[in-house]
Amino acid sequence: MSENQERGFSYLKDKAILIGWITGLLLLISILWVLTAQFQANNLLRTVNSVLISNEDPRRLSEYNHQKTAKADVLGYWYSLNNSNDKMFVFGVFQDGITIPLGAVVSPDGIVKEVMPLSAHAVQVFDNLPKSILQMYIKRIEGDSR
Repeated sequence: MSENQERGFSYLKDKAILIGWITGLLLLISILWVLTAQFQANNLLRTVNSVLISNEDPRRLSEYNHQKTAKADVLGYWYSLNNSNDKMFVFGVFQDGITIPLGAVVSPDGIVKEVMPLSAHAVQVFDNLPKSILQMYIKRIEGDSR
């Protein structure tokens, strides 16, 4: 084997090890994401309820509703609302590199009634969000809720 062939083999071996590490990390992250989904949803439920309490909003989330869809939709969590047939979809919108947490109240027939900000920063930037982006999210949420 010539010196060039040995260097080429070493280069390919190093690349294969790097790709293996990256693939393994992505696989591990994916497994952890799936296995902790219920825990994440319960923590988010408590956080959103504390935001609603601090805003003196009478609505409260009661339970996480896991909805499986065959297609990739808006990332978020569906919750039932206490003493109501409505649901709330909690999701995030990225604006200027910052995640803005929002909640969409959805009626039983799948129509978005209201979109509300769920943090102090979200309240500040909510009016500056482009309406076209909000409409895109609303249409995707309504399509997912049916």
